[in-house]
Amino acid sequence: MFLDKQTFTAVIDSTPLVSIDLVVEDERGDVLLGERANRPAKGFWFVPGGRIMKNERLTDAFERLTRDELGLSVSLAQAELIGPFEHFYSDYVFGEDVTTHYVVLGYRIKVKRANLALPTEQHARYHWFTVSELMQSKDVHLHSKWYFDSARTE
Repeated sequence: MFLDKQTFTAVIDSTPLVSIDLVVEDERGDVLLGERANRPAKGFWFVPGGRIMKNERLTDAFERLTRDELGLSVSLAQAELIGPFEHFYSDYVFGEDVTTHYVVLGYRIKVKRANLALPTEQHARYHWFTVSELMQSKDVHLHSKWYFDSARTE
């Protein structure tokens, strides 16, 4: 269920959002990142993902997000849980007057590049990075780097 701007702003201002992030690896082990077109993290390279909706089962949310973000429906059973993460932002989807707090479930999936049909609603463009490239890039958001940092201690 999508909320109107006023209601969604109140939700973001009052509570954490629960979301799923997708660490998408291809046949060679390269990782798909999209350049964020919207706040928060606008302009940074970021893993695909999105919010879990009210009354949406985790399995259904996972399949919806893979379909919407990758053009490929993947089941939760095909994914590997990386772990829970917390993301804090000083802005939110509609501006800078509200902060955003996400509780994120990170999952790794393996795909064939040719099977993807990447949309442009959330990401202006896409790029396949090696893990080394994304870890070294100042344009890849820190929260996306966390999925590859085994020494991360929050």
